[in-house]
Amino acid sequence: MSARGLNFVDQWIANNIPESTKADVISVDELTHKLFADAKAIGIKREEISEEVDSLYRTILDAIVHYDAGVPE
Repeated sequence: MSARGLNFVDQWIANNIPESTKADVISVDELTHKLFADAKAIGIKREEISEEVDSLYRTILDAIVHYDAGVPE
């Protein structure tokens, strides 16, 4: 993942995954599509995000499952 892609994903997850999000297939899939759409809107290509990540789906799921507001990782 490029530094720009990594920074975008970290920031996006922090700003776009509400505490109340459920860890189900549909919610994670919708968030994954929204992340890619938001990245595209600001000129970040999917490849910049996908280069080093095995699974963006799993990354988002982990963020939901391990959500702890106010505690930096």
